[in-house]
Amino acid sequence: MERLSPLDARFLNHDTPTEPRLVASLAIFEPHDPVLTYDRLIQVISERIDIVPRYRQVPRRVPGALGTPVWVDDETFDISIHVRRSALPKPGTRQSLHELVGRLVARRIDLDRPLWELYLVEGLENGAVALLFKAHQALVDGSETIDLAQVLLEESAHEREIPHEEWVPRPEPHGLELVAATLDRNARRPGETWRITEHQIGRLVRRLPIIGGSTPPPRGVLSAELSRHRRFASLATDLDDYRRVREEHGGTVNDVILASVAGGIRGWMLTRAEQVSAKTSFRAMVPMSVVSDDGLPTSLGSKVRGHLLSLPVGESNPVVRLHQVSYALKDHRETGSAVAANKLADLPGFATSTFHAVGARVADAETGRGHQIVITNVPGPQDPVYMAGEPVAEVYPCIPLSGSRAVSIGVTSYRGKVFFGLVADRDAVPDADVLAQCISEALVELVETVGRRTRAPRGRQRPPR
Repeated sequence: MERLSPLDARFLNHDTPTEPRLVASLAIFEPHDPVLTYDRLIQVISERIDIVPRYRQVPRRVPGALGTPVWVDDETFDISIHVRRSALPKPGTRQSLHELVGRLVARRIDLDRPLWELYLVEGLENGAVALLFKAHQALVDGSETIDLAQVLLEESAHEREIPHEEWVPRPEPHGLELVAATLDRNARRPGETWRITEHQIGRLVRRLPIIGGSTPPPRGVLSAELSRHRRFASLATDLDDYRRVREEHGGTVNDVILASVAGGIRGWMLTRAEQVSAKTSFRAMVPMSVVSDDGLPTSLGSKVRGHLLSLPVGESNPVVRLHQVSYALKDHRETGSAVAANKLADLPGFATSTFHAVGARVADAETGRGHQIVITNVPGPQDPVYMAGEPVAEVYPCIPLSGSRAVSIGVTSYRGKVFFGLVADRDAVPDADVLAQCISEALVELVETVGRRTRAPRGRQRPPR
């Protein structure tokens, strides 16, 4: 009987209408003949779901909350409930796709069924189709369970023959069995019991009324009281542009991406007539992949740790901004534990979706560090991946919002492109598409410095204390 970890139990307990705890990814396919159909999609998933048995299981709570919930087989599992079909109104513009994705990522996953959904989106321009993968944060941990996209997307257009056995669900344990097994486990693992109790006390405290009224969330362009609705925006850029800037000014492609985000937030704030001073900055949680102590890969090739970065939004010089980001991340690179981008990109399958899910978990687990935005960046393969023989053209991560964070950004490089997926609170950030455009312009601003022999002024490469 497998139990949810205390962190997974926390994700379930914190799932609310304003904070649906799910991570998603949008894959857009190249126009292809024959087009991927719903029946074919059901067939492919049915052939591969044995690889991830958790996708047929549901969390069941222990009577009396004596321990974390347990995973049990869903005896009424019906794949057609989880694999759904949607279509865009003609002419199937990118804006209408963004609207649909925004609505779907705002919709909670049914906690009484296996914690995932997959949408086949038809009617895109040029006859293309898209898939939106949704998984609860309690489901994908990168160790016991990987993201469904990693199972379905393959490096070859020729489909593999995967052994398939008829699935027979195991009977769900009754209440007394759960209680007895939980008490036995608690006796053998008292340390785990304390963590669970501490978590339950925290839940009770959060439900108590606060004397003098509730404390409002911090205000600002990236902070707001979250609503039940979301916006989604995407941005596709060329990987070669980041490499050119890196070759000219040093650092890494990741540094250039984060500097572009900082510059984009700056430009976006200026379009809103927000006050921007030289000291304006935002704390970003940037999950980083690290190798194990012996230098060997673990859990999909790496572990992921949260890195807190101050985005130098107030810096007007794009080169200085880049050097400030590079300097802030220098310590991480010099530890020797950082994972090279090409090693992550070379992992088998389309592992990027799993790493984004793990990065979002890390960011939520470290919410006490006071970050204002989450930015996950995972390098993906530069060769095409396929789904049922159809090549994937674009991939956009969707990172959940939590706390008072009104914007999150997921970044994936794939096939010579760098794709940004922006999730924003619909009420607080009605202009998420403008933010995406400003990030693009900030990258152009950096690219324009290449070949000009532009360097950061002496003494300004180090960020101000």
